[in-house]
Amino acid sequence: MITTGEIRVGSAFMYEGAPLMVQRMLGQKSGRAGMVTRLRVKNIVSGQTMDLGIDAGEKFDDVELDTRTMRLSYIDGETFVFMDQDSYEQFEMAREDLGDNAGYISPDDDIDLSITFYEGKPVGVDLPVNVKRKITYCEPGVKGNTSGKATKPATLDTGIEVQVPLFIDEGEEIMIDTRNGAFVERAKDKK
Repeated sequence: MITTGEIRVGSAFMYEGAPLMVQRMLGQKSGRAGMVTRLRVKNIVSGQTMDLGIDAGEKFDDVELDTRTMRLSYIDGETFVFMDQDSYEQFEMAREDLGDNAGYISPDDDIDLSITFYEGKPVGVDLPVNVKRKITYCEPGVKGNTSGKATKPATLDTGIEVQVPLFIDEGEEIMIDTRNGAFVERAKDKK
C-alpha cells in the first residue's frame, strides 16, 4: 500500500482499477474537507494523461514494477534512448513519458539511472535526489539590490528553467533537487 504522503514524481499506484504513474506534482490545497494533493498522472496502459486530486491519508495499491539500471545513451528529438550497461540493450521513452524528469538528465551525464518497467515496457525513470546542471542563460546579479531570499529565472543546459539566487551567474554549475526543481547549492569541483 502507498499513502498520499508517499507519492512522488515517478510513483506508480492503482486508482479506480487503472495503473497510474505520477508525472508532475501540481501542488497541495487545504480546505474545509482537508488537504488535497493535485497530481498530473499518466495511465500506464492507455498512455492517457490527466490531472487528479487525492485526499490526504488515502491509501492505494502498489503497481508491480520492475527496475533496471541504465544510462541515457542519446536523445533523438523527443525520444530518450537508454542503454543497459550489461546487455547493451536499448529502450526508448518519449519526453512526455518522463514528465518533469526529462529536464534533469543529459547524455553527457555519467550517472546510472533506475528505469522502471511495467509488463516489459519502460514507463519511468528514478533520478538521484540531486543532479548537477550548467546554467546556459540568466540575467546578471546585482549586489545589494535585495534583502532576503530573492531569486531569478535561469535556463539550464537541458532547456528547463529553474529559480536560482541572485548571486548565481551564467556558466556556473549548480545542484538541483529533482523532486521539486529547487536550487540546492553551487556544484563543488571534485579534486
